[in-house]
Amino acid sequence: MTITPKETKAEATVREQARKTAASLSYATGFGNEHSSEALAGALPVGRNTPQHPAYGLYTELLTGTAFTETRENTRRTWLYRIRPSVASPTFEISDHPTMLAPPFSTPVEPNLLYWDARPAPAAGTDFLAGLWTLGGNGDPAQRAGMALHIYTADTSMTDRVFRNADGELLIVPELGGLLIHTELGVLSVEPGEIAMVPRSIAFRVEILGADQDQVESAFVRGYVIENFGAPFSLPELGYIGQSGMANARDFRIPTAAYDDSEQPVEVTHKIAGSFWTAMYDHSPLDVVAWHGNSVPFVYDLHQFQIVGAVNFDHADPSRLTTLSSKTAIPGLNNIDFLGVTPEWAATEDTFRPQYFHRNISTEFAGVIEEPRHAGGFRRGIAALTNTLTPHGVSAAVWEAASNEDLSAPSLRDGTVMLLETQWPIVLTPQAAQSVGSTDDETLSGKNTLKSNFRH
Repeated sequence: MTITPKETKAEATVREQARKTAASLSYATGFGNEHSSEALAGALPVGRNTPQHPAYGLYTELLTGTAFTETRENTRRTWLYRIRPSVASPTFEISDHPTMLAPPFSTPVEPNLLYWDARPAPAAGTDFLAGLWTLGGNGDPAQRAGMALHIYTADTSMTDRVFRNADGELLIVPELGGLLIHTELGVLSVEPGEIAMVPRSIAFRVEILGADQDQVESAFVRGYVIENFGAPFSLPELGYIGQSGMANARDFRIPTAAYDDSEQPVEVTHKIAGSFWTAMYDHSPLDVVAWHGNSVPFVYDLHQFQIVGAVNFDHADPSRLTTLSSKTAIPGLNNIDFLGVTPEWAATEDTFRPQYFHRNISTEFAGVIEEPRHAGGFRRGIAALTNTLTPHGVSAAVWEAASNEDLSAPSLRDGTVMLLETQWPIVLTPQAAQSVGSTDDETLSGKNTLKSNFRH
């Protein structure tokens, strides 16, 4: 597949072409597999990685996402066969991004529930990279530990700009409108209810498919981005669950090779150790004709997650909803756990079916992708943060209803929520601390009106 934009087009035209491209995409499947793809027959070497004379006059390049000496199960790397090697680039100059920031941050960590309304439409002409707004994070990208949490808004496609993030992999979670993501390894289409992952240092650009059913030129898109500085995401172990369940490897879609051999000015932004650097190329860096490896982008539909839960009594821990984990050296103490909370039936007896009140050593962040029928304050696009050991739970009204619910039949929890857990506090950026909102919903505000029912 060849992707060659000849010139910067009007946004409506770009979106129309992006939707056609999205509809034509084909994928390989399988999480963590060794994949291979070639856009031209014979471009991929057979039996070796570094032939003396690669086919079509291509250059061989290795991209490693982990150290050479890591264990086989943890190793992430991809061999690329491209029109020009990445070293063929102009000198990068330091630049700036006013709203995408990197930890460590110094804002005090609050023992309160924190809430943000959905981000408004961006200023006209804002693309995905320019529209990234950092809420907070922990760790340090220079130490390859921790994470940052961003929200994006955009109304313009990246047609002549490319982003490359050496600090970590990016997990993109659309909430409003779909995206077409052109990467070095191929093209991904991702819609609300799905997630897309771009590995560390893979160059990419983002075009807009449209905001829901409104495909007019002025529509904007919005979503969440998790920047993982630590170990690459992996699937949680199944243990006693057995051979299948939770996120099944076969449901992860991997792009096929698609190269751009255009020779026109392209602005390339490179992020490393929290700093931004920019260079103007005279060609597209998305020029990989063939590749093989396991450090690859993917798309996953959260609704394909097979939920395993309690069916006799009690409310099972939310860890059963873990879709992806970034592990640390301590088993079970993860850098990031990403949970996709999709519709689920509850069938427990003599049980308070909603989430029980709790104080959790993990920090929890929630964002709403698909609004539940009885949303309360859980409106799409909102953000809610509960830092380590901050008490939280349902509102008085939900507690009252659940305490008197008829449990003779199953009940459905609908909507789709992304939930992120990390073992360290998420420290807010100054811009996020200054824009904390308020809501009347007791579950999100922390201003609970539960009264004593104590009897003796």
